[in-house]
Amino acid sequence: MADKARRISELNLHERLAVNGPDDELKDLGDTFDGLLGRLDTAFTTQKRFVANASHELRTPLTLQRAMIEVALANPAADAESLRTVCERLLATGERQEHLIAALLTLARSQRGLQRREPADLAAIAATVLAEQAAAVRIDLSLAPAPTVGDPRLLESLVTNLVGNAVRHNVPGGWARVRTEVRDGRPVLRVTNSGPVIPHERVEALFQPFQRFETRAGTPHGHGLGMSIVAAVAEAHSAPVSARPGSEGGLDITVTFGPAARVLERAGGE
Repeated sequence: MADKARRISELNLHERLAVNGPDDELKDLGDTFDGLLGRLDTAFTTQKRFVANASHELRTPLTLQRAMIEVALANPAADAESLRTVCERLLATGERQEHLIAALLTLARSQRGLQRREPADLAAIAATVLAEQAAAVRIDLSLAPAPTVGDPRLLESLVTNLVGNAVRHNVPGGWARVRTEVRDGRPVLRVTNSGPVIPHERVEALFQPFQRFETRAGTPHGHGLGMSIVAAVAEAHSAPVSARPGSEGGLDITVTFGPAARVLERAGGE
């Protein structure tokens, strides 16, 4: 077991000790170690896939920008107006890169866990987000006080991405509902919306980075990071996320946070 363990590294995490024999302490130790290797293997694979996808997402607009500049410079008849058009297109592409980088930083910050713990009210955060949201659909609100404790910036990002997802991935004349409340002593945020029908088996995959599905309507300019940010922020706050297809299409998503008093007590003991 010791020899096998020494040979395993990030290059061969797929290997296992695979201890045989009776169910004793040594076999239990070997099985526990194999379980750890399995989780590490999954984490390394996920991280490599994420880096590859992020590299592709960042490289594509850079390639486009380079092509636009080269075409403009190669045109001897280019005038101020045509060059201005190229600059405007470059600016739009650059803004998209800024949004992507901001989303990646938010995702990375969420995955590091909580660096700040402050009292916050989900209702107040949702009201602030919705006041800044240019909605293309009808939004119904039911914002009862829902006090919790966490990182206000990350909580705002969670609400922003949930509401933005509900608005973008909708149908003409559709609706979205945002509700905050305290249920069984726990603050709850629930966002539902109309929209295209999403198969139940695809819902979980929506929370993985860079996931886009043809069944989803809305802007084609998304990066596929919004729901993964929601999942990461929720995990950082130990807040389970429940998601299911809506009865009228779209999604029905509920995030349940811990009681504020209990979270404050736990934070004070750290």
